Amino acid sequence: MLRRSLVWVAAPCVIACAIAVPVSALAQSTTPAQGTASVPQAAVSADSPQSASEAAALDKSFEERQQVLNQRTDDNNYQYAVAQHNCYSRFFVNHCLNRARDAMRTVQADIRKEQLALDAEQRAQRARERDERTALRRARNEAEAPQRAAEDARNEQAYQEKQRQHALDQAQRQAEAPQREANAQAYEEKQRQHALDEAKRGITPAQAAANQRAYDQKQSEYQRKLEEARQQGAQKAAERQQKQESFERKQADAAQHKLDVEARQKQAAEKAEQKRQDELKQQQLDEQQKQQQEQQ
Repeated sequence: MLRRSLVWVAAPCVIACAIAVPVSALAQSTTPAQGTASVPQAAVSADSPQSASEAAALDKSFEERQQVLNQRTDDNNYQYAVAQHNCYSRFFVNHCLNRARDAMRTVQADIRKEQLALDAEQRAQRARERDERTALRRARNEAEAPQRAAEDARNEQAYQEKQRQHALDQAQRQAEAPQREANAQAYEEKQRQHALDEAKRGITPAQAAANQRAYDQKQSEYQRKLEEARQQGAQKAAERQQKQESFERKQADAAQHKLDVEARQKQAAEKAEQKRQDELKQQQLDEQQKQQQEQQ
């Protein structure tokens, strides 16, 4: 009864997989050529930097070899299932099953050996690509370092020049303040002397009042112009202060941005290194599990 049930279970697999036999045989016939062709390519790429086309071709070769190994694994499993099915029709069933299992494990060991070699080549290729990217990034940073240093030097020089100019303007305004005060006093003294001279010449009260109004008007106009000059000076001083504060904010923002970029780059490098370590650990665990499965 047990043999009959196994036959009914294995029959659909035999019928469905019979179509794949010619394809798998053709894949096995092409496997040695692909394996031997890809090894020299990996050996050559280890000595010289790869271009994008060479890396793509090598990745395609790895993919094709992996597909062939997968196909061989499927064919080996299929052949083992067919052998198991055939063993149940023989007299020494257990002996036949043991031989089929041994044949399957022999092929499986060969496939495993080629799989380990392929995995080693892929890891070496990924390591080379990672080293090339690191070297390219380092070279780019080193090439851009003089330009960044020159830009920082220009910015620092411009800032210092603006600071010096601001100090010169402040000193000039402070030096001109006594002269402006002296000019205002001299003008007022001339006005008073002019009024005294007119009084000595016997100017009538009406004329004196008119002269006084004209004098007051001139004084008012002078005060107005003086106030406008003061307001313009204060406005220009405020604008210069705003420009100075804006420049300092930009410098601070640029410095903070630089620190943020460096922090993000350092964090990204640490994450990449941690990811690489995790992948290596996971690969080692997978290989240990596969070896334990093979020993069992």
